[in-house]
Amino acid sequence: MINFVEGKVEFKGEKFVAVSVGGVGYKVFSTSETLKKIPEKRGEVKLWTHLYVREDALELYGFLNFAELDLFETLIHVPGIGPKGGLGIMSIAAVDTLKKAIASGDTSYLTRVSGIGRKTAEKIVLELKDKMASRGVVSESPELKEEADALDALVALGYSQREAREALGEIPREITDAKSRVREALRKLGRRR
Repeated sequence: MINFVEGKVEFKGEKFVAVSVGGVGYKVFSTSETLKKIPEKRGEVKLWTHLYVREDALELYGFLNFAELDLFETLIHVPGIGPKGGLGIMSIAAVDTLKKAIASGDTSYLTRVSGIGRKTAEKIVLELKDKMASRGVVSESPELKEEADALDALVALGYSQREAREALGEIPREITDAKSRVREALRKLGRRR
């Protein structure tokens, strides 16, 4: 119904952004990563959106590119995954990484990296594995193992799953090997303390 919104940022919170479009303010929920990339107040932004309709509310969910929106809509069509759950899953890893994890059937990656439970991860894989394969997503991915190894290493060093996931999420995707990702994550975590 509402395919995208384009306008000026009026407010940016932890979970949503208010975008002024032609004198109307739209509250658009998004991932923390997307919200970091959105300009500050009065900056211009274009978000691809999904309108979620419930009996008691209409909610907009927005993303900076269409690939993110597409994955979000795919995730929320899995029974038991609502829009908040979809955002939670997408907040942790890049779209391509999530698609590869689903295509390869790697439920352990989904549970370790996104923080969802085993049953939910199995349901996502069961429902979407064939769909990812039909879209040409390659199921064999050394990046998944490297990311999982880096997460395990940070947890073994005493960081929480959440701290480790957030630090790894800030590292550029060009850095692929676990050792380098752990080193960069430790630098970021060291600055926070």
